[in-house]
Amino acid sequence: MDIDKLKALVAEAAVTEIRSNLTPNSVLGIGTGSTTNIFIERLGTIKEEFEGAVASSKASEKKLIEAGIRVYDINSLKKIDVYVDGADEADRNLCLTKGGGGALTREKIVSSAAEKFICIIDYTKEVETLGKFPIPIEVIPMAMSLVEKRIHLMGGFVTHREGFITDNGNIILDAHNLDIPNPLMIEDLINGIPGVVTVGLFAKERPDLLLIAMPDGKIQTKQQHVIS
Repeated sequence: MDIDKLKALVAEAAVTEIRSNLTPNSVLGIGTGSTTNIFIERLGTIKEEFEGAVASSKASEKKLIEAGIRVYDINSLKKIDVYVDGADEADRNLCLTKGGGGALTREKIVSSAAEKFICIIDYTKEVETLGKFPIPIEVIPMAMSLVEKRIHLMGGFVTHREGFITDNGNIILDAHNLDIPNPLMIEDLINGIPGVVTVGLFAKERPDLLLIAMPDGKIQTKQQHVIS
């Protein structure tokens, strides 16, 4: 089964997962990316069953509005019921690499504010160890050289997303060739570099539930557990 069909299946599975708990007052957090875009389309078919959503990017906000879903400012809300988003990589402990689309900082904010985080991926995103996909880092522009040097000291190297500016007015550096046996430790190390806004490792903010579309079209579910 091709990847686009698998993305559609896992997006539909996420709608089914959350639907029984929706109320007219429910507000959802919505991530960014190709799988999430399909989820937004499916969500538009049941928009009468919940209040609205918070978007993690301007791109997702546009998609939500097009689907007829009311979009809220996160600071105006008392709670977000559930956050749904994709990932670029997921390991066996449900630690994630995210930010291929450059929305990692807002994704961390919304996922942290939500009472539950559901991640939706296809089987190609499952990995034994994070790091094959470059690790995105949102950086204040004047810190670009410093961050590049620190990543080099860690054994990696960075590439610049030329011409790309985040929704927060910053730049994205992608860290390659990093060994990440301990995502929690690496997340702390990179976040500790002056000028880093955040890194696209979601080890502290892991999903509560991971939905995976397998090659045969079946949906596999994994629950968060203590990291081993």
